[in-house]
Amino acid sequence: MRYGDKDVLTGVEFSIEQGEVVCLLGPNGAGKTTTIEILEGFRERSAGEVTVLGEDPRRASEAWRARTGVVLQSWRDHPRWTPRTLLDQVGGYYAPYATPDRPRPVPTDELLDVVGLVDLADQKIATFSGGQRRRLDVAMGIIGRPELLFLDEPTAGFDPQARREFHHVVHRLADLEHTTILLTTHDLDEAEKLADRVMILAGGRIVADDTAEHLALRAALEVEVKWSRGGERFVHSTGDATDFVRRLLAEPGEPVVDLEVRRASLEDAYLDLVQQHEAGESDEAVRAFREVV
Repeated sequence: MRYGDKDVLTGVEFSIEQGEVVCLLGPNGAGKTTTIEILEGFRERSAGEVTVLGEDPRRASEAWRARTGVVLQSWRDHPRWTPRTLLDQVGGYYAPYATPDRPRPVPTDELLDVVGLVDLADQKIATFSGGQRRRLDVAMGIIGRPELLFLDEPTAGFDPQARREFHHVVHRLADLEHTTILLTTHDLDEAEKLADRVMILAGGRIVADDTAEHLALRAALEVEVKWSRGGERFVHSTGDATDFVRRLLAEPGEPVVDLEVRRASLEDAYLDLVQQHEAGESDEAVRAFREVV
């Protein structure tokens, strides 16, 4: 993707299998939303090939669109409508595309329950908080019982309880509805909880693509061990935490207390790659990381 003389995406290449939950991570301006919008058919790419559910999104039909669900970063709704009337109206567009495997749309009352808006079903949308509007956005995205769901920063503005409930919705869609999901988020903990695979976008390219666990393990070989002894606090990095802790506990003297073993996390892997890229070391970092992965 190119805007004027600036390449935003350069050689982005990946595939997602049916039923996968994949998270696309990257710093602001990396091109995550642009990538999602190209796949949704909302933005025309400058070059390259894209196939989504067997079709080019740029020329996709209404029947293709009925198989997909979209939750954008922001959504212009109808403030004088209520969730019930809005979902009833939108749901009617999906009815002609119902199949035995995927009855469409999801009944409004069931959908309101899934996103936690039952008590607000007949309240005007203009009175909603940001988090409540976001729940309605999610309802709009899944009302057609999509085979493929795009979620662009879906939990922005959610409180911890609402975020947890949304995670249950995602797991339900993936496990029971066999929905393929591609999401973006800045919440790395959310990515670890939801995604089967994590892709990191930096410098217009996919620089890492693996499970969150594998990315974390391969990003750092050393483990940080913290402990207290005799009133002092100690920190040590080691490549073999099991052996080090065994020897530590066997040492004579004051007992070891407050022992903590911290392994690398997805956040560590993500920040390491992004910081290397921003420091101008991206080419070597990407090659080294890909060799490890």
